[in-house]
Amino acid sequence: SISLKEGEDEFVSQAQKVLDFGASVVVMAFDEKGQATGVEDRLKICKRAYDILVDKVGFKASDIIFDTNILTIATGIDEHRKYAINFLESIKKIKDLCPGSLTSGGVSNLSFAFRGNNKIREAMHSSFLYHAINNGLDMAIINAGMLEIYEEINKDLLEKVEDVIFDKSNHATDNLIDYANQIGSKKTISKEEDAWMKWDLEKRISHQIVKGIATNIEQDAEQARQKYSSPLDVIEGPLMDGMKIVGELFGDGKMFLPQVVKSARVMKKAVNYLKPFMDKEKVISSSTGKILIATVKGDVHDIGKNIVSVVAECNGYEVLDLGVMVSCKEIIENASEFRPDIIGLSGLITPSLDEMTNNVIEFGKNNLNVPVLIGGATTSRAHTAIKIAPNYKRDVVVYVPDASLVVGVCRKLLNKKESNKYKQSIVKEQKDFAKKYKKDKNINFISLEEARQKRFKPDFSLIKNQIENFNLQIWNFDIEEIINYIDWSPFFWVWDFKGVYPGIFKNKKYGEQARTLFEDANEVLIKLVSDN
Repeated sequence: SISLKEGEDEFVSQAQKVLDFGASVVVMAFDEKGQATGVEDRLKICKRAYDILVDKVGFKASDIIFDTNILTIATGIDEHRKYAINFLESIKKIKDLCPGSLTSGGVSNLSFAFRGNNKIREAMHSSFLYHAINNGLDMAIINAGMLEIYEEINKDLLEKVEDVIFDKSNHATDNLIDYANQIGSKKTISKEEDAWMKWDLEKRISHQIVKGIATNIEQDAEQARQKYSSPLDVIEGPLMDGMKIVGELFGDGKMFLPQVVKSARVMKKAVNYLKPFMDKEKVISSSTGKILIATVKGDVHDIGKNIVSVVAECNGYEVLDLGVMVSCKEIIENASEFRPDIIGLSGLITPSLDEMTNNVIEFGKNNLNVPVLIGGATTSRAHTAIKIAPNYKRDVVVYVPDASLVVGVCRKLLNKKESNKYKQSIVKEQKDFAKKYKKDKNINFISLEEARQKRFKPDFSLIKNQIENFNLQIWNFDIEEIINYIDWSPFFWVWDFKGVYPGIFKNKKYGEQARTLFEDANEVLIKLVSDN
């Protein structure tokens, strides 16, 4: 795929190479200014690219495929509510504006906010694909195993899904979350929804944070302020305890992105209530600070970065979010003015890895002496330790695998008592990892010709009991009989449940989830038997 993000000259150069190889070209909808999210911006970029490819490079219109990016909806962030509608509307108009061209899109990104709940994701994919095809979508990148038949989607679920896709109400996302929670737990929701209000104070606060309930949080924050010695103790005590639970649940895939956003907003509401009392007492938290965060140049993905910004702000950090497609020069200029305590670099695509390495090199040259956080789908502990960290000597580089963990990492980095020890442990871990990696890579390779000469050369004449007449035989068996001999342990391992069947059901951490998964699998087997 190519795009105009590096300018027209680079776009033409890349397109010419594609044409020389006789291939079709996929054009992504972003230019020098970044990702197009609105309909008009998508059309403007596609029309510009189309004219260049057809008139200047010499492409056939039928060899041009526009992917205007299917972006994530139902995140709890207002700016994302129109993403699905904008994509659907742009398909039809691209067909008219760029005659002969084709359209495509990666569907799974639409439902990222509901990762861990396949039933919701399958319904979202099916509904969106159905409407996209009717709007003229020619091809899609999709996991066929996560695609429900449109007509067979539960009508109640379909209504809620399409309310979100078409942004029919302000409560569409909340309604879908409620539905997801019901089918996810398979438990009857209590009729006494306000029963939690009778719990003790700390438990009430934690519950409101986790559930995203904002109605009573200020009253309980005031009660906690009177109970604890300082407002800061309330923030670092019961409020942070609730956010820690949110982080754990999100990290385990048991909470969805919009739920985390709601939790963070409840936290922010409580913190804002307590701030005037902290100012009056001149209380300054040792764990708060300033964070500058950006998605690096060439990358337009922002979901992870956005959730980090929201959660960090709600935990008392002052955050400067520079957005996406941010050059190293912009980061350095803003860092000089903002003077952050921590810089966060985010990226999802592979080229972002090299961009992050280049960034930290430039940070060093420009005398930036702050910790750098690395995050995003393609980033890893290995890449950070081997490629990025060795190029930044002025402070530590920390790989953060999940947005929910960022606040905990920041607190350790900025805590005067813990900081040095924490940084030293990270540096040691990275050096040990890099050393082991280099040792494992120290292999003496032989030439391809020598490898072929040393290949295994079997003598089939030595095989005993050779079958003279090999024919396929029909094997009739009873599925019900085989079920009794299934070793379920590997099945659970695939789902990241570590343990051995049936003892795994007693596991305190995920025994209940393992049993639910086991029951679901057996329902499928029973259906196979009944359907013969």
